[in-house]
Amino acid sequence: MLWLCVGVLWWAVVHLTPSVAPGFRSSMIERYGEKPWRALFAVDIVFALALMVFGWRSITPQILYLPPIWAPHAALLLMAVSVFLFGAAQGKSSIKRVVRHPMLSSVVVWSVAHLLANGDTRSLVLFGGLGAWAVIEMLLISRREGPWSKPDAAPPGSEIKALAITAVVYIVLVFLHPYFAGVSPIPG
Repeated sequence: MLWLCVGVLWWAVVHLTPSVAPGFRSSMIERYGEKPWRALFAVDIVFALALMVFGWRSITPQILYLPPIWAPHAALLLMAVSVFLFGAAQGKSSIKRVVRHPMLSSVVVWSVAHLLANGDTRSLVLFGGLGAWAVIEMLLISRREGPWSKPDAAPPGSEIKALAITAVVYIVLVFLHPYFAGVSPIPG
């Protein structure tokens, strides 16, 4: 459990640093340059992911609660929303006029979906930890940036394109889930 906790904490600290200590980021860029800073940031993220994967796989899950019988179906629906929000964050989308932080919101929805469907200790640490990080990150970014200035309207058809991409990515994720997570998300 230690490695999973350290991985989630490492992820959160690395991501929260620009919001919590903007001077640190600036001084590192000034001292070493933009590219080395970005490389260090990327290495830290990969390291955190590796710790989370290693930690997850090394833990025998202990049940904390039994998810309701409808939870897998709700989780599948929430994951479609999560994938859509994540995709909307990548390009021009009208969603950005409604949701200030679509990518971080997608992490929160992902977290809720997985906590709904999984009632074990490692799920609580991983999904709960990353969900909490995303909420804190949204609050800090909003505070740093001040009042929300909504973007201009997206071009016509951008939502249809986003929905089509979401459908493809979602199907691929559902198909590959047993291979990278070890369990099928399809109730059955």
